[in-house]
Amino acid sequence: MLLYFITCVSFFLFLKPLLFLKPLPSWASEVRLISFLSLKSISQLFRNQFLVGLLYQIHTRMSLGKKTFHTSKVENVEDTQDMSVLDLPELVLECILERLPPDSLCQMAGVCRSLRERCVSDYLWERHMKQKWGRVIGPVAFREWKWHVASKRSVGSARHGKQRSFMRLVSFSWPFSWMRVKVDANNSIKQFSSLPNDSVMAWYLALESGNFSFPAQVYNRENGHVGFMLSCYDAELSYDPHSDTFQARYPPHGRRPVSIENAIPWERLRAPPVDTPPHDLHISDCLNDLRPSDHIEIQWRRNKEFPYGWWYGVVGHLESCDGNENYCLCKSSDTVVLEFNQYTPDSRWRRTTVSRKDHREEGNEADGFYGGIRKIGNEISIWKHLWPSEVLD
Repeated sequence: MLLYFITCVSFFLFLKPLLFLKPLPSWASEVRLISFLSLKSISQLFRNQFLVGLLYQIHTRMSLGKKTFHTSKVENVEDTQDMSVLDLPELVLECILERLPPDSLCQMAGVCRSLRERCVSDYLWERHMKQKWGRVIGPVAFREWKWHVASKRSVGSARHGKQRSFMRLVSFSWPFSWMRVKVDANNSIKQFSSLPNDSVMAWYLALESGNFSFPAQVYNRENGHVGFMLSCYDAELSYDPHSDTFQARYPPHGRRPVSIENAIPWERLRAPPVDTPPHDLHISDCLNDLRPSDHIEIQWRRNKEFPYGWWYGVVGHLESCDGNENYCLCKSSDTVVLEFNQYTPDSRWRRTTVSRKDHREEGNEADGFYGGIRKIGNEISIWKHLWPSEVLD
């Protein structure tokens, strides 16, 4: 019993000096708990406004400069108020940054140089690029961006203009109150002057601001005009951040001028599925594999001066076939029947045939010209969603 009493008193006397130390700042307890939290809890704790506000406090503390170290324990505890989120383990800080939206990453880039170097990295922005723009940006648009960057480099610009390029690009993209980054006269320019023009962040901001137009394809062009139902045409797209829609500039048709369509929603856009310019014939590599009921897209144009559009259809049966799978020989025939069921059975656009062996462009000035064919799978649900409410003539 006496031993137990002595042990308790000794433990209390040991803890007594610590009870009167100046308490740690409120955020320190949260940082201490990070190692015990799951990945999901971390993303909830440091998300968006909380983390951004915390980082602005870091910037304020860092601007005061580093303090000298003190010898006493109490003074050392006071110095912990100069700790920052940058003192977190590298993996934890990386997890935090990965879960921030693009606007918060831009805001963080203005806090300090160390955070800026992390926040502008391609690793972080590739995920945002894929998540928002991956469905409408393809290899063709990427090459266009590389050419755009190369042309800017060849033209060149004054050093003063280069230094301000990052801040100007960010302000065009997100002109909100939280983008007012506080920097002094000596550091305001140097802090953002090293953002490469060909970085993923620069590309993202150029797309988001609408300053960069890119090639893509538009379903049911010209607001779903009856003459373009269940088709997809190439266009030059530019984004409108205010309406979250796009403007499309279609290439001229013969002597017709460029056609412009506004307010196009995301659902009507896609990246070009093949690397074939709109005026070139696509080389078909699926003809030998086509079977009845397969879903396809085929190039079609009104005349040889027009660009191709991609039209949705299905592989049908020959007239000599009754459609019975047990006796169907259509898959071994040199003739492939293509059906466009959005048209009435007696429409001249309802059916056409192509040669399986030596298919090239086929057609005439009256019915148009059919070009290359590609077999589709994942796109079927999109075409079904765009199906017209009424059968076309």
